[in-house]
Amino acid sequence: MRALIDRYIDAYNRLDVDGMLATLHPQVTFENVTAGVTTVRTQGIEEFRRLAQSTLPLFARRRQTVTSYAESNGVAQAGIAFEGVFALDLPNGARAGQAIALNGRSEFRVHDGLLIHIADVSD
Repeated sequence: MRALIDRYIDAYNRLDVDGMLATLHPQVTFENVTAGVTTVRTQGIEEFRRLAQSTLPLFARRRQTVTSYAESNGVAQAGIAFEGVFALDLPNGARAGQAIALNGRSEFRVHDGLLIHIADVSD
């Protein structure tokens, strides 16, 4: 499972949507959870594709680094350090060129050799 997750994260860091999609099961579920609230949820590879493509213009660069990793009962938990630089001004006050750094975790599940569930969780 770790090699598949590393391929997904590498593609994410390179802003390579097609590379990310190559690691996903057609029925993939993606969730972004912030402070216990699900802020984004997609079901299926096409919804994931649309979300991934829509976020590309937000960042001049972005990087996820795995800081810890564990697997148990078919679920992988990865500690993630995220760093990014905004490419444009956002309505929330973030400005183009501004850096952001967050720590969180991601949960992954695999089915038929592909990622079927991804949850990005931050506080």
